[in-house]
Amino acid sequence: MSTAQPITHQGTAEPVGATDTKTFGIVSLVLGVASIVAGHTFLVPIAAIVLGVIGLRREPASRTFSIWGIVLGSVMIALPVLLIAFGIAVLVPLAALAVLFG
Repeated sequence: MSTAQPITHQGTAEPVGATDTKTFGIVSLVLGVASIVAGHTFLVPIAAIVLGVIGLRREPASRTFSIWGIVLGSVMIALPVLLIAFGIAVLVPLAALAVLFG
């Protein structure tokens, strides 16, 4: 019995047909940039984060694209939450003062 060896490129251990794709990383980056415009939807930034994590795990060549997609998606999810919290922290006391002195 012989064990079948995968066909490899000459001088490398990569199987034929294995390429360094950057699809997930690029899509994550594009969605991260698009989330700046469509960040209020929460769907686009979440998709950027998910695809960025998948890109980090599956495509080492797209590490930079994936990281930027994750960062932009995370910022665009956190920004509305922080603005709402700040608005509540400022407007509730002002409303209370308006009721007391108004």
